[in-house]
Order: sequence, then C-alpha cells, then structure tokens
Amino acid sequence: MAKLRMKTVLSLIFIILHNAPWLGLVLARAMNYNNPRFFKIGGVLSNVDSKEHFEKTIDHLNFDFQYVNKGVTYKHTVIEMDSNPIRTALSVCRSLIAEQVYAVVVSHPLTGDLSPAAVSYTSGFYHIPVIGISSRDSAFSDKNIHVSFLRTVPPYSHQADVWVELLKHFNYMKIIFIHSSDTDGRALLGRFQTTSQNLEDDVEIKVESVIEFEPGLHNFEEQLREMKSAQARVCLMYASKKDAEVIFNDASNLNMTGAGYVWIVTEQALDAPNAPDGLLGLKLINATQEKSHISDSLYVLVSALRAMNQTEKITEAPKDCSDSGSIWETGKTLFQYIRKQVLPHGSTGRVAFDDNGDRIFAEYDIVNIQYTGSDNNKTQMSVGQYFYPANGTKMKLRVNESNIIWPGRLKIKPEGFMIPTHLKVLTIEEKPFVYVRELPDNENECLPEEIACPHFNLTDDNQMFCCKGYCVDLLKELSKTINFTYSLALSPDGQFGSYVIKNTSVGGKKEWTGLIGEIVNERADMIVAPLTINPERAEFIEFSKPFKYQGITILEKKPSRSSTLVSFLQPFSNTLWILVMVSVHVVALVLYLLDRFSPFGRFKLANTDGTEEDALNLSSAIWFAWGVLLNSGIGEGTPRSFSARVLGMVWAGFAMIIVASYTANLAAFLVLERPKTKLTGINDARLRNTMENLTCATVKGSAVDMYFRRQVELSNMYRTMEANNYDTAEDAIRDIKIGKLMAFIWDSSRLEFEAAQDCELVTAGELFGRSGYGIGLQKGSPWADAVTLAILDFHESGFMESLDNLWILHGNVQQCEQFEKMPNTLGLENMAGVFIVVGVGIGGGVALIIIEMAYKKHQIRKQRKMELARHAADKWRGMIEQKRKTLRASIVTQRRIQSNGLNDPATVSLAVDTVARVNVGSRSPGRAWPGDSDLRQRPISRSDDIRLSPAAYTADVSHLIV
Repeated sequence: MAKLRMKTVLSLIFIILHNAPWLGLVLARAMNYNNPRFFKIGGVLSNVDSKEHFEKTIDHLNFDFQYVNKGVTYKHTVIEMDSNPIRTALSVCRSLIAEQVYAVVVSHPLTGDLSPAAVSYTSGFYHIPVIGISSRDSAFSDKNIHVSFLRTVPPYSHQADVWVELLKHFNYMKIIFIHSSDTDGRALLGRFQTTSQNLEDDVEIKVESVIEFEPGLHNFEEQLREMKSAQARVCLMYASKKDAEVIFNDASNLNMTGAGYVWIVTEQALDAPNAPDGLLGLKLINATQEKSHISDSLYVLVSALRAMNQTEKITEAPKDCSDSGSIWETGKTLFQYIRKQVLPHGSTGRVAFDDNGDRIFAEYDIVNIQYTGSDNNKTQMSVGQYFYPANGTKMKLRVNESNIIWPGRLKIKPEGFMIPTHLKVLTIEEKPFVYVRELPDNENECLPEEIACPHFNLTDDNQMFCCKGYCVDLLKELSKTINFTYSLALSPDGQFGSYVIKNTSVGGKKEWTGLIGEIVNERADMIVAPLTINPERAEFIEFSKPFKYQGITILEKKPSRSSTLVSFLQPFSNTLWILVMVSVHVVALVLYLLDRFSPFGRFKLANTDGTEEDALNLSSAIWFAWGVLLNSGIGEGTPRSFSARVLGMVWAGFAMIIVASYTANLAAFLVLERPKTKLTGINDARLRNTMENLTCATVKGSAVDMYFRRQVELSNMYRTMEANNYDTAEDAIRDIKIGKLMAFIWDSSRLEFEAAQDCELVTAGELFGRSGYGIGLQKGSPWADAVTLAILDFHESGFMESLDNLWILHGNVQQCEQFEKMPNTLGLENMAGVFIVVGVGIGGGVALIIIEMAYKKHQIRKQRKMELARHAADKWRGMIEQKRKTLRASIVTQRRIQSNGLNDPATVSLAVDTVARVNVGSRSPGRAWPGDSDLRQRPISRSDDIRLSPAAYTADVSHLIV
C-alpha cells in the first residue's frame, strides 16, 4: 500500500514538472492575472526588405509553440526609419505607441545617427523596451538616459576585450593608446584598462602613454613625435575613418608605420583608404546582417514575453504619447526579462546581454591589411577569429600567424618595443658586491677599476662617489656581452625597497620604496645589486635568472674560551679531585700502619755500627704519598717493610696514570680549538623562544624581513626580533663584532664574506630560505631575455666563479681554517690559577713562618721566666740552708757554753739587720712568720733582694737570746 502511494506521488511530481509552463499559465489565470492574449510588437527599420522579414518572422513565431504560449498571438506594426530624429519620434508616437506595442525593434538609418536615439528616448519615457539591431554607440549603454534600450550588437567599446586577448596572444605587454575624446573613445579606454587589470593568468598590460585627440583633427605630427620617444611600439587606436586617415598619413611621413611598429585599430579606422600595410583590425561578424539581427531580437523578445506571461501580471501597453501619467511597470519588468534571456544558437551566434542590455558573446574577425600584386591592391585578409566555441563556456581567440604580414612587409612578429641602448642602472652599497668610495677633492675621476656612481635623482648632491666590486664587474661584462651603455647611480634612500604606505600615497595605497620603487615607477631601467628574488618583488618587477645562488644564515661572534682561575682543575671533575685527595691520605695512613706493625718494620742495616732504622712515622708517610703523586724526589722517609713497599709501588703506578690523564686532558682544555658557534641554526630553541640575553635581528624591509613575515612558524621569533632590526647590514655587523648583537640573520653570501674577512666571526647552522640574487628590470623589459641568457653563459664559462674567488672568498677562508687548526697559545688567563696556587703557597708559607716565629718568641719568654724563678728558688734555698747552718751552729755553741757554765744570756747573740730583710708580706697579729716551706712555695721575683749581714753588736741590732 505504501509503495502504491509513493508511485502516485512521484507520478504527480513528474506531471507537474513536465507541464510546468502550462501550469504556470493556469496558475496565472487562477490568480486572476487576466493577461492579454494579443501582443503587438513594433518595428522601426531601415528598408522594405527588413520590414518584410520582420513581419514574416512574427507570423512564423505564432506557430512555433516552443516560444509562444498556447492561446497567445503576436502582431506587428512596422514603420520605416527616417533620418530626421524629430519625425522619427513623431512616427513612433502616432504609429507604434498608439497601437499599444509592448516592445520596439529599431535599426540604424542609412544616413544620420540620431534617429535610433529618438526612438529610445520616446519609448523609454513609457518604459517600452527597445531592441537595437545596428546601433553601436556607447551612449546607449547609459541607463540613466536610455532606460529601456537593449541591442543585439555590442558597442564599439567592447572591442577592448578582443584587443586584450590579441595582446596576450602576441605577448605585447606595453602599448600606446590613441583615442578620440568622444564618448566611444573614452568608453573604449575605460573598458580596456579595466579588462587588462583583471587578467586571470597574472599578466599585466601596461599603457605607457595615452594620447587623446579631438575628433575632426587636421594634423597629428606633434603627438606622433611624442610617441616616437616612448619605448612601446604597439599602438592601439580608436578613431573615425576620417581621423584615422589623417593619423596614418602623418605616421607614414614620420616613418612610424614601417618595420618595428604594430598598429591595432577598431572597425572604423580599418576602413581608412590609406591604412598602412600590416595593420591589424577587427570586424564584427554579421554586423550588417540586419535580417539576422531582426530574427534574433524577435526570438529573444518572444521568449521573454512567454516567461513573463507565466508568472507575472501583464497590463496593457500605453496608447497615447500625450499621457504623462503613471509609469508602465510591465515595461520595466519586461526589460528585465529580456535582459536575462540567452539564445544559444541564434542567427548571429550566441545572444545574451549584460547588465546594461549590451550584447555579449559577439564574434569578430581578425583582419590584416595587405597590399598585394604589382599595383599594390589593398585587401582585408582574415587571419583569425574571436568566437564562442560550441562546447565552451567563454570566448576564444584563434589566430593564424603564418598568414599575417607585419609592417615593413615582415613575416616575423615585431618585438613591440624599442630596445634602448643606454640604460639607467641602480645599485646599492653592500660589501663585497658594491664598494662605494667618496671621491676626495683632490681627485677628479675614479680609478680604472671603478665606475662613477652618484646618488640617483638628487640634484642638490655635489658629492661624487666611485663604485667597484662584484656587481660592478658583472655590469661591465654584461654591457659588453649584450651591447648596451649605461649610467650607474646609487639608491637615493640607501634601501632595497619595501612595500609600504607612504605619506604621499593616494588613498592609503601601498607603494614600493628604494630600488624597487625606482624600477616600478620606470625612473630606472635596471638594478645590478645583491637583490634577492622573492615572490613579493617578482609581482612588480622582472628578474633575470640568478647570478648567484644563496640562502639565509646566521652570523655570530665565535665564543671565546672561558678561562677561570681554576681552569687547571677542569681536566678532572670535582668528584675525582675529592677521591684523589682522599686516596693520598688513605694510602699514607695505610703505609704508616703497615710499617708500624710489620715485624720487619725495624731492622739493622748490614755493615753498620749496629743501630736500628726507625719505622715510617705518619708525617713521613704523608710526605711520601704526596711526593710519589706529584713526582717529586723523595730523599727520606720511605717504607721499610716489604708489605708497605708493595703498596708504595702500586701507589706509584696509580700516580703515573692519574698524572698522565691529567696532562692529556689539560692539553685538550687549554690548547685545542675552541667551540665554533653558540647556536645550532634557525631551529635552535633559544632563537624560537628568544631569551632576554639573546638578541637577534635582520635589516628592515629586506628580503629576509619579508621571508620571516611569510613563515607562520617563525612568527613568534619575528615579533621578538622586529624591534631590534637595523636600517643597514653594516650597522648590524658592527654590533656583532663588539658583542652588542648576538645573532644577525642575513644573506649567506654577505655573511660568508664577513666570516672570511674576520676569523672571529662565524656562520651558524645550515642555510635556509634558499633563493638567489638576480638582476631587476621593468616588467616586460626587452632586456630580460638577453640578460638571462648572458648570465647563464657566465655560469657555464666560469666567469661567475672567478668573481666569487676575487671578491667574496679572497683566500681568507683557508687562512681562517689554518688559524683554527693551529693550537692556541696559552696565556696568563689560561694559567692564572696555577700561579695563584703558587702565590697562595708562598703566602701560606710566609704566614706559617710568622706564626712559628711568634710562637717561638712566646716560648722563649716563658722559658726565661722559668729560669729566673728557678734561679731565685735555688738562691733562697741556699740562704735558708745557711740560716739553718748558722742556727744550728749557734745552738751548738750555746749548748757548749751551757755545758761550760756560761749562764748569761747576753753573752751569745745573733744580729739581724732590720733594714735588709726578706719581704714576705704583711703579717697579721697572732700569725707566725712564714716558714721555709712557705717561702719555698712562693716564687721569688727579681725585686726580692735578700741581703744578710753578719751578727754584730750595734745599736740598731736586736738580740736574739738563745
């Protein structure tokens, strides 16, 4: 059931689509449009034959249901064209508008040009569509005046489309444009300029000169003389038949229609009686076939009415010229329907209209004026066509060049331009390609190897400069090879050129500055300089094949080898040094223990006096270990036991290996070549993520600068370096040498030259952004091919290689390589640490001896005090002993006396001098005088002068009675 419903729906859709036209009519009637069933078409034609053809065509259409809706009938009303525009306008009102025509087909009168305009004005006032079949004036394209005018012939200005295709075919990229100052001439120029700028294949046709003249001229010599000084030799001309005759006559007198010139003209000028031999022109196919155009216009009109009748409400046409009431909206709608119609296979080809109602897809014959036979009969030979192919989508040009006779009766296509033999050549100072030297006051001319090169276009510059170098030698050889003379000048602003908005730019439009700007603006002919070929420049100027292939690289200063005070310690790591120090003392300790505890550590030497040799003490063991490690002589304190001596030999071997390794590594660190670069190339992470201590730059507005702008992956790097960019490469290289700039990114040729000149500079990493240096010329320059062929020949002959050797390499590359291979001479900065160690050793020794001397003096003073104390104590002891002896002697004497019967106590006494006594301090009451032991414990100073006097009987002597 579902399938049946689906089939029913599809069947209904098919029926609707198949009968769409009739359905539209039914719908229109259902919506109460009540469209007329009779449509009258008017005609204003030039002759009776055309009138009859018009009527027959309409009668035939009434039976052609492919174009006519069923039930609709077309009628005709025709009048003959009058050369008087006023009578024509009146006839249109009385005979056409009064008959309520829906459209008018108008031709061109045999004489006069204004009658079709009168028909257009009159009908356009009521918005009645008018289809012209022969009027080609550009004024009819103005919809402000001819609001309802269409035509099956193109205006004269559309010939510009064919001209552009012809110029592209013959590769003529520079022309002179001659045109009259009327509407058609200016319209043709405007369309040519627009079409030539909208080429799809990136080809630009340049108008070197535009010459406008007033119609009806009598002399054209002055303008032709100006043309003669131009470089272009291709002349495009729009002129009437009479004006073309004057121009051709004067051009022939000035020999401007002969060999080397190319003339391409419009249809009117092609019919001039004195059109020169070799002239190329255009002829519209079927331009005079009025009947064919009548048929095409009627078929287009009927197709539009048929389509409109299906979907639009159609009201009756105006019927009275005196009615100036409301606008006929149906006429405006009908105009739009006619404009949208396309007749694929009309009698005059493919018929279609543009927005202005002008015919497009019109076909032309390419005509060549040839004078043949003994009597020089003038013939118009068709040598090609501009046509719409059957299976194509756009117009196509076909030219048979073998049938063309060019001016001067030549069969070979002219170059289309005058090749100048003296060129204005520009250059720029860029070592080693161009060296610039200012001429001093005492010199009047440059040296033989130099060329004078003042600043370009600077009238107030009194300085004179001389140039030499790679590019100057290339220019000299190039001028000899392809035979031209030149004047050399320096860039006025010292820049290669950038594409920027200048202060003088009109409407904020970008312009080229520097060398490129001079070429683009045609103020110079050639640039011979290290000019990098890139897409931005190639869009505006012509480049030769590269005379030198190169790329972009990075210049930096070679890193100096950092020599620290402890550079002599660099051969070993810190860990190894610690292990060596520990090993020295561990071995010394083990040697001491082995010699100490070995039973054979003490033994007698043979043939000696019987004394034994002492074992190795710890101090001697440490001295021995250091002596072996430092390879110093050991006079004493060597191991005595066998076990210790075995360890000593092993330690000597260890010391030999350590010392040899240290010596070898020290040579590697202090003598071998230094590291060449800090950077590895453009992909170095330090460049991609630029750090504060790493600055890189290039030259503003240069090809390298443009390269970084193009590369998305380098955008981050470019944003960082943009603020550091320099005006010239010289400034950047100077800052590289003094260390102000870390990395300069520039053309490899220049940087390799700088590195060859200064061995302290080096290029880092591989080349990137490979390109070449080319010679710059104007777009379409006649010298481009000759220069390219000459440069290719220079490469093959080895001339370019000789220039490389002479100016770029200079033999210094080998010198730098030899310099790199030579071992570096050690200086104080390399060995300063060793000297400092020696100085520290000396200073340490002096400090130690001072400490030893101070300590020794302290010891001496202490010893002296001890000796004095000991001497005083000894003296005191002697005195006490003497007292004791005296006392005992007194006691003995007393006892003797007593035993002998002497009882008077005054008979024996000891006298003590009360003045000279030992100072033993004060004695408190009740305390006894100190005894001998107390005196012995107290040190006697030097001030204690003990004086003893013998006993005597005197007045100041106290008596001790025993």
